Amino acid sequence: MRVSKYFISTLKEAPSEAEVVSHKLMLRAGLIKRLTSGVYTWMPLGLRVLRKVEAAIREEMNASGAIELLMPAVQPAELWQESTRWEQYGPELLRFKDRHQRDFCLGPTHEEVISDAVRREVKSYRQLPLNFYQIQTKFRDEIRPRFGVMRGREFVMKDAYSFHADKASLDATYREMYDCYARIFTRLGLKFRAVAADTGSIGGTGSHEFHVLADSGEDAIAFCPDSDYAANVELAEAVAPPAGRAAPAAALTRLHTPGMKTIAGLCDFLKIPARQTVKAVVVDDADGRPLLLMVRGDHELNLIKAAKLAQVKTPVAFSSAEAIRAAFGADPGSLGPLGFKGTVIADRAVMAMSDFVTGANENDHHYTGANIGRDFPEPVTADIRNVVAGDASPDGKGRLDILRGIEVGHIFQLRTKYSSAMNLAFLDAAGKSQIMEMGCYGIGVTRIVAAAIEQNYDERGIIFPRAMAPFDLAIVPIGFGKSAQVREAVDKLYSELSAAGIEALLDDRDERPGVMFADMDMIGVPHRIVIGERGLKDGTIEYKGRREAQAQAVAWKDATQFVQSQLCSD
Repeated sequence: MRVSKYFISTLKEAPSEAEVVSHKLMLRAGLIKRLTSGVYTWMPLGLRVLRKVEAAIREEMNASGAIELLMPAVQPAELWQESTRWEQYGPELLRFKDRHQRDFCLGPTHEEVISDAVRREVKSYRQLPLNFYQIQTKFRDEIRPRFGVMRGREFVMKDAYSFHADKASLDATYREMYDCYARIFTRLGLKFRAVAADTGSIGGTGSHEFHVLADSGEDAIAFCPDSDYAANVELAEAVAPPAGRAAPAAALTRLHTPGMKTIAGLCDFLKIPARQTVKAVVVDDADGRPLLLMVRGDHELNLIKAAKLAQVKTPVAFSSAEAIRAAFGADPGSLGPLGFKGTVIADRAVMAMSDFVTGANENDHHYTGANIGRDFPEPVTADIRNVVAGDASPDGKGRLDILRGIEVGHIFQLRTKYSSAMNLAFLDAAGKSQIMEMGCYGIGVTRIVAAAIEQNYDERGIIFPRAMAPFDLAIVPIGFGKSAQVREAVDKLYSELSAAGIEALLDDRDERPGVMFADMDMIGVPHRIVIGERGLKDGTIEYKGRREAQAQAVAWKDATQFVQSQLCSD
């Protein structure tokens, strides 16, 4: 491709709207242009990158045995009402009416649509298993779109849905999709990790997330360096401390703690570490009454874990100020278990504490020397906190560390969540009607582009892995419009590379070399060749890899072979 016949629109500075590195560089490189909040136009360069990501996904999905189709973006409300998600999904589901006042939505996902198609077509176990996928534009009405295409409202997604006669078949496809995803992300040159995860609004039983590792990631991943254990912090089990609870050694003492409403303030006031305190969080129980959750002061409550407790109302709702005062006699910041008549659930780490500090259920007062059993009844024990670095790994093989990750893929074992609700029945070998098992498997296609940039950039711009780079090689001629010798050499090399199947971007603009170098670096082309009269007189051209600090001279006669060898080594 010749730049004079293409469209490149780079910027020296990122617009003020840009926050994270990928957002800034995608705008500066001219990959995307903002249309409105959370909605972007993919410009020619960006679209080339996107299509390469799609191609890798499509090839690996096809190789796995999945079958491609394309479903409508507009979905009728009746299907969502049938699955019970019309109201459950929340405001992210963009609902609207057509001219006949019938309810529709813009699809954020397609479980209902594919289920409807399958129940119309599949009647026998002989037709199973099936795994359908599509690469399609989705829309989710995010309350606060941010980070460019990382969390936009409109995005491209690969979503697949599998259907099975039994759980064993589902397990086999789930494993195949796990392996397929690993192949996709490896092929795209990404550093990633698969982690056990919560199923969230999609529902179902087991699930795994695939995270591109990056400091800017929104998700925290707990992993054990000494084993294969990895899980989203939301799901990772916080195992009980190995040592039991020590016997009480301090007397229960009530202290005046004026204005101390936070753990940090209380610790400064009492000159104690946060791990010696207990944090109190009040939520509604299953009957709407206040329930007390207790975690160690240096730990964070995990609401996803709490929501799975039978005693806690789902979704988790924090108790009102009025209900808290009525139940405890005090406001948040001074709450504790002593004297509270409702249900108390303590994290495993709290159950190992002695002589700790907790609220006295009187504003501006706390107890020191509090002990379970002696000063208040034994609470219910549960894992209700986020793990932290240094915690024991749940598999017993070491200690946990914490990484940041950007979720780019998620696979679920839906089981019969949708198939039961939508009556996906088939006849088994005995002629008996059965409900299908289901799985679903998503990849954020547009998000992959941003995640790759978060891993691959420097002060000059993007450094795309070759598998998703817009072009394999940039050719930068010096004096292309003035020197017939340069023009002849460049045209010859460009033709040879094209014939060899190498996608080269020839910068034939009448620009200063510095401008051309800056643009090629910014847009992330992984290899660059510079051709000028001086080098040609010596029989050489200049080669530089995007990640390399120094250029090297290459014999002109070996240029095509050299470029091929560099591309093969990527």
